Amino acid sequence: MVTKDAGAPALYIGQAGIAREFGVTRQAVSKWRGQPGFPVHDVEVDGVPGWLAARLPEVREWLASGRPGQGAGGGRPRKEG
Repeated sequence: MVTKDAGAPALYIGQAGIAREFGVTRQAVSKWRGQPGFPVHDVEVDGVPGWLAARLPEVREWLASGRPGQGAGGGRPRKEG
């Protein structure tokens, strides 16, 4: 078991927790995990990824950085006419 200090257990958050924190679905977080630069999970329990709760600011920074696939220049060309 990983501990923070003096035997206190570390607090982890899963995809559902990240989804709640940022107001999106678990499926969205699952897609984010495949994007370059998304923070790699710290643990995996029964195939479920978990991040230290203290790393939520890293996710927030990644979202604010204009993650790949978002913003100008991508997607299908618009139909003219």
